[in-house]
Amino acid sequence: MQFDYGHMEEGHLGKPYNMRLLKRLIPYSRPYRKPIVLALALTILITLFYLAIPYLPKIAIDRYILSLWYPVNQQENQNLATEFSDRYGHLVVATEETGLGFISNAHIKQIDPGDLRRYYDRGIISKEGFYRVSAEAVNKNGVLNPEALIRGEGSSVYISGEALKGFSPDQIATLRHRDLNGLLLVGLFLLLLIGGSLVLNYWEFYLLEKSGQHMMQDIRMELFGRIQGQAIQFFDRNPVGRLVTRVTNDIENLNEMFKSVLITIFKDVFLLSGIIVVLVYLNWRLALISFMLLPVVFALTLFFSTRAREVFREIRQHIAAINAFLQERLSGIRIIQLFVQERSQLKRFEELNHKNYLASLRQIRIFAVFMPSMEVLSSVGIGLLIWYGGGKVIGEQLSLGSLVAFIGYIQMFFKPIRDISEKYNIMQSAMASMERIFGLMDQKEVIQEPAIPKRPVRSEGHVEFKNVSFSYNEGFPVLKGVSFEIKPGQIVALVGYTGSGKTTTISLLERFYELEKGDILFDGLDIREWRIGELRSRIGLVMQDVFIFAGTIAENICLGDEKTSREKLEEVSRQVNAYQFINRLPGGFSHEVKEEGVTLSAGERQLLALSRALAYDPTLLVLDEATSSVDPETERLIQDSIFRLSKRQTTLIVAHRPSTIQMADRILVMHRGRIVEQGTHEELIALKNIYHRLNLLHKPEA
Repeated sequence: MQFDYGHMEEGHLGKPYNMRLLKRLIPYSRPYRKPIVLALALTILITLFYLAIPYLPKIAIDRYILSLWYPVNQQENQNLATEFSDRYGHLVVATEETGLGFISNAHIKQIDPGDLRRYYDRGIISKEGFYRVSAEAVNKNGVLNPEALIRGEGSSVYISGEALKGFSPDQIATLRHRDLNGLLLVGLFLLLLIGGSLVLNYWEFYLLEKSGQHMMQDIRMELFGRIQGQAIQFFDRNPVGRLVTRVTNDIENLNEMFKSVLITIFKDVFLLSGIIVVLVYLNWRLALISFMLLPVVFALTLFFSTRAREVFREIRQHIAAINAFLQERLSGIRIIQLFVQERSQLKRFEELNHKNYLASLRQIRIFAVFMPSMEVLSSVGIGLLIWYGGGKVIGEQLSLGSLVAFIGYIQMFFKPIRDISEKYNIMQSAMASMERIFGLMDQKEVIQEPAIPKRPVRSEGHVEFKNVSFSYNEGFPVLKGVSFEIKPGQIVALVGYTGSGKTTTISLLERFYELEKGDILFDGLDIREWRIGELRSRIGLVMQDVFIFAGTIAENICLGDEKTSREKLEEVSRQVNAYQFINRLPGGFSHEVKEEGVTLSAGERQLLALSRALAYDPTLLVLDEATSSVDPETERLIQDSIFRLSKRQTTLIVAHRPSTIQMADRILVMHRGRIVEQGTHEELIALKNIYHRLNLLHKPEA
């Protein structure tokens, strides 16, 4: 039973085979085509080894263990003898006696059954079996009855089975040393095949795993790069958990398909084809008897695959529900514990888990019936072989070795069928994952870089909005004809009720979204003419919700930029009054913080974010509600930093607290997507309009 590594959205299952998607894997496999082709060649070689293994017992039995020879008398019944000579004379080995030859038990099976009966009845072929031994061995053991011997060509001597019974086991071993040596060679060759298969399997597995991991690494890197390059609206519509699943679990599904399905199916199909060819070669009539069960096998496989697919879809839906439940509850664990809801949440989780348990039991039942059914069919096939083939052996129309080989091949025949049916669900999962991966790669919600980027004459943080309008959803405008200017070195505050468009204004300035109407100029250039990376490096943004990465304090300030020196880190941390708290931490700038900075206070996180914004020497500093959730002391430190930095940088502040707003040179008041008031704190208070009401709401904080 196989499960995929990630949950399936809405229980969607892919087609078990999609050539269009498989073709898209080809470019990723080209750099590793040599090891893949070598692995395929090893697969073919391993399959040939597997096909040879059941054939070796046939050789051992027919050629060495039961190596009987039957006398052929071509002097009696001349007409029939002439017919025999014309049809089957090439199968006869001559002796020193005129008109007398021998035919092996293997070659006698090539004679038509009707002809064979006539030859037996007319004395052309004797039913008495002889063994072919060396003359030296006979002389050494002193055969007492020379009449029991018939000398063949060269040093071969034929001795009847009855005469051989008079010898001791050691003497028989000496007489049949050729057969024993042949058995030894067959045994050694069998061990060589098994040992060779082990070595080849190792290299096949290694090459496939290595190639597969390289391919998955390339796909994962490209996918992450594509995701990282998407515009912000892409992330507005796609949950983080879904994107993480694409980069991790879906790609692991793809890897599982590559190493466990594509190559395995190739091997299984090649093995099945080889078995069919060998069976037909050995005895086409017996092969047809063996193939009588194939329609039943394929019908059962199709039936159980369909049932398994339905249950598999149900299991994936339950796993998706469990994942969603866990993600939500673990994210909100503080609320659950605060309201003492552990027991109720555990009960809900138990219900989800029990549904998944019941669906898994149904899958177990399906496979518990399917696997034994295949074993029963395999046993029935062997039973048919023993019944029909055994009769042919008794009638001397089939050698015992061929029957043994047939049984071995039939047992081998059912394994690839089971493998293919088991891989069916993996193939479906992988196809669904592939569809989602390439679907994500095909999404191109990116902010377009200018064909020919421009650079300003002077970099001084000059901002100008000209009649800017924008909406996230068509028909619901967020900004309506917004126009304002921030001159170099100014401190400008942007205030307004929640939903008035303040954060959207900043997002457009950063080019997180494309403008719909109007123009935004930064240092005299339209922001669409800037190279995006350079534009954003000139704007230092500090938001209310600060994200702290797992890593050191230094890594969180410079974000992995190795060009940032220790002196620079200390400089920017002193500028924003963060150096003191950093210096108190164990290890200072080398102190390890956990994800989201849970070990730091809200104020410390804000000071760290402010240091990060200044590390790249921006000409415009943007604070989006950066002081709304900090204590008064941290707010004072931030205000002091802003005042000192304003002498060399332009500052745009989005805030509610009057203490932060009042330090601004100019205040812009937004309401329902428009700039409705602007001026100094005193001028706006005197208007007794929106800003005045906002100030009254926050007066207790003042």
